[in-house]
Amino acid sequence: MREARTFDNQGYLIVKNLFSAPEIEKLTTIVDRIVDQWLSENRADVIKHQLVNMHSLTNPRYFESRKTERLLFFQTLAAKQLTKLLDDMFGDGIYFHNTQLFFNPFENGKRPYWHRDLQYSPIDDALQKIEQQNMLSLHVRIPLIREQGIELIPGTHNRWDTDLERDVRLELNGHKNSEDLPGAVLISLEPGDILIFSAQMIHRGNYHLNTSRKALDLCVGKEHPLTSTYLDANNLPTIDELDRIENNQWYKVARQIARTYRPWP
Repeated sequence: MREARTFDNQGYLIVKNLFSAPEIEKLTTIVDRIVDQWLSENRADVIKHQLVNMHSLTNPRYFESRKTERLLFFQTLAAKQLTKLLDDMFGDGIYFHNTQLFFNPFENGKRPYWHRDLQYSPIDDALQKIEQQNMLSLHVRIPLIREQGIELIPGTHNRWDTDLERDVRLELNGHKNSEDLPGAVLISLEPGDILIFSAQMIHRGNYHLNTSRKALDLCVGKEHPLTSTYLDANNLPTIDELDRIENNQWYKVARQIARTYRPWP
């Protein structure tokens, strides 16, 4: 299919108007409440460390006495038009891993930084390079407000770094990870659009072109030891919730994987 070929070549795919306005409104209402709670608990760290994201928005701690809302969140995240698209592109076995929300740093003074997601794990860079072609680890970006919020280096999902890219990404030989890199593409998105991109391609956020950002990312993929070991079962639906989610295949696969890597009741 055309979408799969585009992703294979570039490492990313933009789909316009995949989510409806009511779906975006539902997500925004839930996300805003979660962020307010998270900020009330973490505001000092947000300011001190110039944080640009939070994760685990589906964690039960954000839904105490709000069980119906958690179900609605899971249901909307796994919208049929989205799960069908990814199944058509990548085949069976996609699982839900986590959620992240990206926003501008406090006072917008932080420099955007190039990275591949797993470089912040203890996994050696050489092993990441070896396993690059064996992993499917994706971000599905759902902007809740208009943004020019991310830059990508097309093709870096299928190859490892050039010497310059490695020096910049890892800040070697006097380079900084905020330097511009050749071949970068700046992505513009409207609410309702989605961006699917490889978490292991070279990418960075962009803060300075947006007065504010509110980008909800779904982290999904296929089972692989380098990524699946980080799956947190607390962020998944319970058995009771799973039975009440109409389109629940992503979550079923995730629960099976969680049992494999970290047994839980």
